[in-house]
Amino acid sequence: MRVGLFVTCLVDLVRPRIGFAALELLEAAGCEVVVPAAQTCCGQPGWNSGDRPSARALAEKVIAEFETFDYVVAPSGSCAGMIRTHYPEVFAGEGAWLTRVEALAAKTHELTDFLVNVARLERVPGRFAGTITYHDCCSGLRELGVKAQPRALLAGVPGAELREMKDSEVCCGFGGTFSIKFGDISAAMAQTKCDCIHASGAATVALGDLGCMLNIEGRLRRMGDATTRVLHVAEVLTAKA
Repeated sequence: MRVGLFVTCLVDLVRPRIGFAALELLEAAGCEVVVPAAQTCCGQPGWNSGDRPSARALAEKVIAEFETFDYVVAPSGSCAGMIRTHYPEVFAGEGAWLTRVEALAAKTHELTDFLVNVARLERVPGRFAGTITYHDCCSGLRELGVKAQPRALLAGVPGAELREMKDSEVCCGFGGTFSIKFGDISAAMAQTKCDCIHASGAATVALGDLGCMLNIEGRLRRMGDATTRVLHVAEVLTAKA
């Protein structure tokens, strides 16, 4: 199957190794992977902030770049959720555009959901020696139903021990611009999440959205925790140690 990898702008700019890890996993699942070179943003920041024209322009770009693939996969529940859930809202009632959007949305998946439910990946390529807890990021969980998929994949990583944290489904406080507009509330939520991570006894927290990763890791470091690792699930699944 021919898969278009939507890297996401945040991964591209901040932690591109997540994109390479996603590529490795898709190839391990037998996919032909194409990464459109001119891809940028899905339009989610504009959509969430009320800038409908910019969200629309970026959505049109994504549609043109990705609609010819058999599937579209993103290592981000929030970006995949934007395409699947909110693109139909962006183009509501627009006939031909809406038809194209619905076709794209139907074949767009978050990475772990695609690997488990579509590609049926039987063996992950990585090894990871250590304890891991998993945080359920809001968009992936609530918009796409991503819950069991990452855990199923992590359970297949040689050497990894998964320890569930309390309240794994509770928001970390990131929420895009929420963390900027409501900084004190966001910081308190991040503190609670970090306390749960510590209580799990795991040395690593894995998750599926880079924005949440940055929020959690930033809070951990400000707390003086310089050792707990914060990794994207794709990084764990392709780890070499």
